[in-house]
Amino acid sequence: MYYTNDSYVFHNGKFLKPAEANTNLYGQTLHYGNGVFEGIRAYDTPEGAKIFKGLDHYERLIKGAHVMSMEFNYTPEELCEITYELLEKNNLKDAYIRPLITTGADMSLRTSSEVNITIQCWEWGKYMGDKLLRVMTSSFQRPNPKSCFVETKVTGHYVNSILSTNEAKQKGFDEALLLDMNGNVAECSGANVFMQKGNKLVTPPKGHIMPGITRSTVIDLCKEEGFEVEEKHFTLEELKQADACFFTGTAAEVVGLQSLDDYQFPLAWEESLGYQLMHMYKDLVLGKRKLQSV
Repeated sequence: MYYTNDSYVFHNGKFLKPAEANTNLYGQTLHYGNGVFEGIRAYDTPEGAKIFKGLDHYERLIKGAHVMSMEFNYTPEELCEITYELLEKNNLKDAYIRPLITTGADMSLRTSSEVNITIQCWEWGKYMGDKLLRVMTSSFQRPNPKSCFVETKVTGHYVNSILSTNEAKQKGFDEALLLDMNGNVAECSGANVFMQKGNKLVTPPKGHIMPGITRSTVIDLCKEEGFEVEEKHFTLEELKQADACFFTGTAAEVVGLQSLDDYQFPLAWEESLGYQLMHMYKDLVLGKRKLQSV
């Protein structure tokens, strides 16, 4: 589903067919999870294909490489230019984009001196779909920020997401909600969380979560629209007294929750702030709306 015989990827300075872009079986990314990635989307707008907040995503990718001590010399602007060329080669305007920095063969626990960059793209709908989600509280916690750099997309961190998603799916739910080490709500397996109580939105603060780019965009939309939004810690018990709840992420965009464990969110999704923000966000990425910070 990710590529065909006509597809191209960018790999270490060249545009190649996917089968030609090989990885090292002895590489640290494969053995230890020492790699960094991003999830980015391009949209078909009236002005043609537009990568949404591409510079922000590539700045985060480079930050991830830096904290993992990977030598990486591309700039965000260069990576955006390469990605537009890749989209054109693949004849894609609506696309999901996956840049991946991998490390070479080194069985020590020090970052390899070999660093590779691969950028892929493919057509991909909303990761969590369009229907309201049935979510369960995971038995797994979000990683402690003192154990790793939780604000970067290091490949190895996502074992935590796989474990929590597998658990939720095996129990008949759509998604998993993870708490942090203090028992506060953190995020779902691959997206940030907002709750609505009355006319106010609350989302967990940075520090123990992935500081999502979609999350920050939604906060900007709230400020522009005059929606009250607060970043603060809250408990699972508080979330189960909320009127509505939604997740945000590049892959998921904005998606509402139907329930959490045995709690049904009482406010109809179509009457919630999340529903309005879902449409505002879509208008924004499609070029139908402008935002001062974009």
